[in-house]
Amino acid sequence: MDFERIFKPKIALPLITIIALIFRLIPLRFKYMLGYDPYFHLAYIEEALKAGEWFNFLTIAGGPWGYQVGTFHPLGLWMTPAYVYKVLKVFGVSLYNAFRITPVIFGVLTIVFFYLALLKLYDEKRAFFASLFLAVSFGHIFRSMANYYRGDNYMLFWYSVALFGIALAVEKKHPRWRYRRMVFYIIPALASGFAAIFWQAYYPIFVFLLANGIFLGVGAFLLGKDKYLLDGAVLALSTALGALIANFLGSKFGYGILGYNRWLGKKVAEKLSSEFNTIKDAYLLFHLKYLVPLALVGLFALFVLSRVIKDKKQRAVIVAVLGVVGVYLLFARFEALKELSTGFGIFKEAPIMETRPSTFDDLWNAFALSIFLIPLFFLRFRPREVKVQDFMLLGLVLPSIYMIKTWTRFLFIGSMAIALMAGVGLWELYSVLPHLDKRKGLAVVLGLLVIIPGVNTAFGLERVAKEKPFMNEQWEKALRWLGENSNENDVILAWWDYGHWVTYYARRSPIVQGSPNTGVALYYLGKLDENWAMSLGVDYVIVSYYDFLKFGAIVDTAKRHPKYNVSESYGLVLLPMTSSLGALVFERGGYRVIAKPGEEWNVVINANGQALTPREVYVEYKGEIIRPNLTSSNSNAYLYINLNYKYAVLMNEETLNTTLARLFIRPEEPYELVYSDGGVIKILKLRHPNVEVEKTNSRVMFHFENATGTGLGIWGFLDNGTKVFEKWYGVKGLEEFELPSEVNGTVIRYAYAVGKKIVDRGVFRKG
Repeated sequence: MDFERIFKPKIALPLITIIALIFRLIPLRFKYMLGYDPYFHLAYIEEALKAGEWFNFLTIAGGPWGYQVGTFHPLGLWMTPAYVYKVLKVFGVSLYNAFRITPVIFGVLTIVFFYLALLKLYDEKRAFFASLFLAVSFGHIFRSMANYYRGDNYMLFWYSVALFGIALAVEKKHPRWRYRRMVFYIIPALASGFAAIFWQAYYPIFVFLLANGIFLGVGAFLLGKDKYLLDGAVLALSTALGALIANFLGSKFGYGILGYNRWLGKKVAEKLSSEFNTIKDAYLLFHLKYLVPLALVGLFALFVLSRVIKDKKQRAVIVAVLGVVGVYLLFARFEALKELSTGFGIFKEAPIMETRPSTFDDLWNAFALSIFLIPLFFLRFRPREVKVQDFMLLGLVLPSIYMIKTWTRFLFIGSMAIALMAGVGLWELYSVLPHLDKRKGLAVVLGLLVIIPGVNTAFGLERVAKEKPFMNEQWEKALRWLGENSNENDVILAWWDYGHWVTYYARRSPIVQGSPNTGVALYYLGKLDENWAMSLGVDYVIVSYYDFLKFGAIVDTAKRHPKYNVSESYGLVLLPMTSSLGALVFERGGYRVIAKPGEEWNVVINANGQALTPREVYVEYKGEIIRPNLTSSNSNAYLYINLNYKYAVLMNEETLNTTLARLFIRPEEPYELVYSDGGVIKILKLRHPNVEVEKTNSRVMFHFENATGTGLGIWGFLDNGTKVFEKWYGVKGLEEFELPSEVNGTVIRYAYAVGKKIVDRGVFRKG
């Protein structure tokens, strides 16, 4: 068997590409997409294609205010799947399927460019193993697989293109290419600039590339390869060109999360003592004004010192001193940089799963055995083996390690660095092993080069196979019903996780989506009432079985509100039915409920060894909720039993009295249950002075249900969010009101008031 043949590019690259494709296409078997965010992205794309333009003001998101898409992700995030669809529709591919496979296309292309870059920077074997590890790494698969659309996939793709450009420049060794090879550094400039079009937080590509340039110069200085000091400087300058390109493209496609038109961008610019002028992004401004000049000064200092200092030990001391001084100057001058790990404070009080530090379990799930191979990469730094490209790649490795340690969100972005260290390190270990006879050598080859990657492949396959959509038929049916049985301008209240689903399936605007909201949490707990909901224009409230699953998160979110004291001791346990023979048995962990139906129900609760009988029991079955008589009661426990879906909710009195539990179990005025599937999702209409907007031809009519309002406020906006009209109209005693011709704007917001009290709000497009 010719084991070496597998490493040949004509075999290795197709093999790795096929493996990467298979792993990332596995989730395509699902009808529904994974997670929540992709539904919002696809909803906007569908609406934009329907309208025939990439409009900015989306009225089916952002509650009664609408959503400014231009202050979210840049336009490329939305355009890319649309153009993939336009290419593939000739083959009968739907927009839905084109959207679902777009992440796969760019995820696999990332691996291809990564392989090609390492092939030039190293050799066939190191390129093979590093790329294979990336292809089967769940840390990378997760955000580049079918059915899960995320913007950071594009950033890592563009970095792989940039790395390939660097490899082309560094690899050219012929004397006549000494300076002409510098033209390849235009590739990282273009790649970093283009990355700004696709993701609001694209900035790591600039950090990686600038660090690549710095470490390339450092490696050149330490190894006596002084000609590569120029490469480091040119690469640093290419990031400056990239920043200028990104700034220019921002004016066309939208700026990133630190743009001048974002509150975070303004906050960060202020903390970093910077002012927007020509450069309209806080990071780009900081990069151009401070990071690039500091890097160039450091590299120039190394160039000058290289003329006079030849001893490598002395050079190492100088590098250490310059590095410490550079870091000190940055953090001493800009103390706000210490807040990087909390997103400049925005996740300090309200962290989410993606913004917590990575644990060992996170690392294992993302990278499996690769994490144990990481130290082997540094075998490359043996005195006779180390090359400038090893130092250059520290610009990817070191920032990635910091990012992975900081947030689990960065496990994907750091996956390339982990694969690099694992793949290169594995071959380095094999290379440094002592000479072995044929039999022992075969054992080592099988052990190191077959079994370890094989285990990682099996683990990655298992992890991706376990992924399941949160969306299901119950949700789809409920939300489509809501879309068909509500008004275009109706506003929906649901827990924030499900807001994007409301936008996509119901085409209605939820008051919160994409991030936790303390107001909604307080409402579900009963700390805010229906008057608060009406003031936000809420027309329908969704409560679900899944809200009980997330009850702990609801309480934790409510506790973060600075003005409300959430001190109650809430208690809630969800128990699946485990038996129905002779008695209904529900159990989980240390909790067990045994219920025997009859004229009087005999219900016993075992809570961690303590026997109790509940104060009240509610039983839902076939569209009816009954409250049976009990044989006895000796506790403050309450029980809801759902026989349609075979589960029970055990709770204390504080939990039973929350709005969430009341609406799910025993809704009362002003709420009316209008949809129920019998125990998973329930939709309630909030009865209040409601406004229904009707558009016919060129007329827009406001119809008032329970017409007790006295005033109607109307605000008109251009599609870019500029307010062009504002006026209040007296509507006392009116049941309908035609939108006056004097109202300017493409998008209309309204508020319906009784005196000074707002009782309804909404937003809609005039056309």
